[in-house]
Amino acid sequence: MWSFKKLQLPSFLSTNLALLVFIPLVLFSIIACTLIGQQSSSSFVPFSSVWKWKSIGIFNSYSLRSLSSYEEQHGASSSFTSPFNNNLFHENLVVEEESIPHQPPQKEGGEDIERDESNEGEEEIEKDISNEGGEHGDNETKEVLKMYRRLERLEAILAKSRSSIREAARNGSMISNHHDPDYVPQGPMYHNANSFHWSYLEMEKNFKVYVYEEGEPPIFHNGPCRSIYSTEGRFIHEMERGSLYRTKNPDEALVYFLPFSVVVMVQYLFVPGAHDMHALGRTVADYVKVISERHSFWNRSLGADHFMLSCHDWGPHLTSYVPHLFNTSIRVLCNANTSEGFNPLKDVSLPEINLKTGDIKGLIGGPSPSRRSILAFFAGGLHGNIRHHLLEQWKGKDEDMLVYEKLPNDKSYETMLKNSRFCLCPSGYEVASPRVVEAIYAECIPVLISDNYVPPFSDVLNWNAFSVTIGVKDIPNIKKILMSISQSQYLRMHRRVKQVQRHFVINDGSPKRFDLLNMIVHSIWLRRLNIRVQE
Repeated sequence: MWSFKKLQLPSFLSTNLALLVFIPLVLFSIIACTLIGQQSSSSFVPFSSVWKWKSIGIFNSYSLRSLSSYEEQHGASSSFTSPFNNNLFHENLVVEEESIPHQPPQKEGGEDIERDESNEGEEEIEKDISNEGGEHGDNETKEVLKMYRRLERLEAILAKSRSSIREAARNGSMISNHHDPDYVPQGPMYHNANSFHWSYLEMEKNFKVYVYEEGEPPIFHNGPCRSIYSTEGRFIHEMERGSLYRTKNPDEALVYFLPFSVVVMVQYLFVPGAHDMHALGRTVADYVKVISERHSFWNRSLGADHFMLSCHDWGPHLTSYVPHLFNTSIRVLCNANTSEGFNPLKDVSLPEINLKTGDIKGLIGGPSPSRRSILAFFAGGLHGNIRHHLLEQWKGKDEDMLVYEKLPNDKSYETMLKNSRFCLCPSGYEVASPRVVEAIYAECIPVLISDNYVPPFSDVLNWNAFSVTIGVKDIPNIKKILMSISQSQYLRMHRRVKQVQRHFVINDGSPKRFDLLNMIVHSIWLRRLNIRVQE
């Protein structure tokens, strides 16, 4: 039998051995740090950032529902983590920093940063550094510390908002208890009406968006407002004219908008019949490179507090030309397909609306439920396998299920929507469809037929309360599923569709509170709340 005994060394020998191991290790560390410090990093994709940022997970980023049920199962925590947590995503979300030139001095007495609205703190820091660094001081270091100071103030504001929204979420009420002269959210259409309302009020009070001014129209700062891509154009237009929380001061912004239009980019740069999109992708990459070289904001978070917006099918693919734009930034996309990289923890599902005339006149409203004689309606071309399967199964097969590949000339599409109880909204080549919003406008219950699609505003809206979701495999059972919905349940769903309608309306003139454009901004606000840019 073998027996192991602890090896005993003389004390002087063990001391010398420790020095022989320790001294080379220290020297190696010093040399390595020196070499890293001399390394020149690219401003576009830095070798290491002096900043870091991480996901907060203050609430379920995919739905603003009550925290109480989750905390009962998992325990309360000072840093609430989403139950939809994607570990791989959160690993990518954490960016560690190397050393920084100086740590900003801490204020004595724990003074609350967010209450410091003046420049006194920045002036004190500048004075301290000037005294340490000589008469003139280190200008570069002072600028870094001023940036820290501004960033601390912004993050303190966000921390306060997170705390208050978390508290509101614990209420779990279907009716908001916050006063509002315009609208008070209530009902099961919301995951948590109270927390949504409070989050919206916090956004109105604190949110500021900076729009980069680099680039020239039409590819930048422009977009179509009369087409299936009208959501993209209207958002860019309203952001450009300053009606959506825009600030001209980048230092006070909480997010940064990259105002390029994929729709216009395709129009001007894509060669019909070409087999690749490299020209478009390189344009996006070059634009982000210019932004990162002229401003410090992209590099400090690697794009985590930046967002782009696109309603074109190619939008998600073009963002892949900039890895941090794809993996880290907030992407606001109509093509919200989780099988193609859409991540509801950080990306925003954008409603697709086909405004043929540029406005919604004649589209809103419809007859009462008792006057709707059509059980279900769809009209559309063979775009993709889902529609092919739908038309093959139901086209001309049932008088209650009016499914057309091409609507007859004697029928009006809008009239058919308004006379239907349920409106079928199958995905085409991509998951998004303008039929979802068209159904809501016509007060027709949307029937979502798709795979891997994240409906718009799912952070806030409980789609199960006012829509029907049918898997592709259940297309043969559509009529059976719809007929199983009782009259009383249908009437409840109809009332709820009318109530959530305000969140999908594009108003003429300026945006109005709780409308489509403000709801898009609110979804971006929620994503910004879920990260913290740190020193």
